[in-house]
Amino acid sequence: MNGPGWLTAGVLFVAVLAVTKPLGLYMAKVFMGERTWLSPVFVPVERVLCRLGGVKPNAEMSWQAYAFSMLAFSAVGLAYLYVLLRTQQWLPFNPNHFPNLPPDLAWNTAVSFTTNTNWQFYSGESTMSFLSQMAGLAWHNFVSAGVGIALAIAVVRGVARTTTKTLGNFWVDLTRACLYILLPISVAGGLLLLMQGVPQNFHANANLKTVEGITQTITGGPMASQESIKELGTNGGGFVNANSASPNENPTPFSNWFELFLILIIGAGLTYTYGKMVNDTRQGWALFTAMSVMLFAGFLVAYWAEAAGNPIVHHLGVPGGNMEGKECRFGIGTSALWATITTATSCGAVNSMHDSFTGLGGLVPLVNMQLGEIIFGGVGSGLYSMIVFVVLTVFIAGLMVGRTPEFLGKKIERREVQYAILSVLVTPVLCLIPTAFAVLLPQGLATLNNNGPHGFSEILYAFTSGNANNGSAFAGLGPNLFYNLTMGVNMIFGRFVEVIPILALAGVLAGKKAAPPGLGTFTTHSPIFVALLIGTILIVGALTFFPADALGPIVDHLLVLHGKTY
Repeated sequence: MNGPGWLTAGVLFVAVLAVTKPLGLYMAKVFMGERTWLSPVFVPVERVLCRLGGVKPNAEMSWQAYAFSMLAFSAVGLAYLYVLLRTQQWLPFNPNHFPNLPPDLAWNTAVSFTTNTNWQFYSGESTMSFLSQMAGLAWHNFVSAGVGIALAIAVVRGVARTTTKTLGNFWVDLTRACLYILLPISVAGGLLLLMQGVPQNFHANANLKTVEGITQTITGGPMASQESIKELGTNGGGFVNANSASPNENPTPFSNWFELFLILIIGAGLTYTYGKMVNDTRQGWALFTAMSVMLFAGFLVAYWAEAAGNPIVHHLGVPGGNMEGKECRFGIGTSALWATITTATSCGAVNSMHDSFTGLGGLVPLVNMQLGEIIFGGVGSGLYSMIVFVVLTVFIAGLMVGRTPEFLGKKIERREVQYAILSVLVTPVLCLIPTAFAVLLPQGLATLNNNGPHGFSEILYAFTSGNANNGSAFAGLGPNLFYNLTMGVNMIFGRFVEVIPILALAGVLAGKKAAPPGLGTFTTHSPIFVALLIGTILIVGALTFFPADALGPIVDHLLVLHGKTY
């Protein structure tokens, strides 16, 4: 652990903190229909899009109609991408003449990008045409992120409103998320990455000979434009297989820092948006604080574990931390920071290989996802998942002091808790049960890179990543028909089954009356509440996943201490 690693993390946190309020305020104005500095440019475009789509901007939806619209849009997007991947060899912008994707891989990829997971069982530079990259994957990077933001705004409206049955209009929210937020920031980010050296062209892959006489393939393609929205929308799917460990996608130390900045800013900004929309910005800062504490704690453990290195190597007299699987340009500190942020935010992009982390270092990204995608989380999904834990924390606090639980003046009763519990149960069910089947079936063990606890960690990590819509991997698990199909189902359920009860919760809250706070009201913006919220999150995660984690990364760590590897 050294100064540059801490300095990188510190400067990043200060920068994110600096943009949280202005960006959050801007997003609040966008979704409340107020004028912004970009309104003269985008309001006419929004009107045209709504007119072409037959959308009535003032026609609001119940939570059921909102959910149905979201599911219908996602289903059409999934089908569109599947067809595109199955026909890419006959379509233009395919200078490398890549063939069509096989049915199971096309299904897995279409589901992955529709759900904002971007799990990749393929190498992009040797599989995807430029049309598939641009009109398929990059398009989904925009709209899947837009769906997440729209869902978060709908849930926030449910918290903020009283005695109403509506949560807004899905089509308007989706349009505004993509048009006013994702598009301008990603264009500016793409231009900056282009200046840093990220390629943006339509050149076919070039095979060149090095001075040593070795043939090397130089990848071409429109990377900068996809890299920007990949990080901003917490999508994570790389244009090339090495993702942000590749000099193509991440050429300089500044591009590495800037991509981390893009990953965090919308998730952080939405906490202020939440506070603004509920008319109490202290509520948003409380969530920001809880998220920041958990993010820093994860980074501290990961950095310490990787800097400590492999004890087996130390016994051989070789000092230093664990550099296996890490990009030498960035080193241990920035790799640990990236691994922590990319799994805390549901991004999935990597600048090092998590499969090569130490047992405890690899445990951190795994736990980040198991906690339910709430440490800033995916764009939108982190906020609405955190609100669920706020409801549970308020309920627990009410039971502890013997008072009726209240959240922003609204009583939390049986139905709200049931919806919250349903959404929280999705993560363990969809992580642990498929993992159990995979370790028992020959198909589940057929493509493992390691045996023993590390191999178990690869499987557990895969289903956790799919359910959390993260997309990162331990990278030791290879594709086959079993994983293509089961991971596809896992990603669909992780995205949509979780959010349906959350929308129902928002619908119930929107219909409630709010009473002014009294002397005995438990505030949800105090340091005590933040500590209780963090404790609730950790207890739920620890009780649910500790036995599985003990069989994987924890046992892996203990065995390495005794000189045993797999």
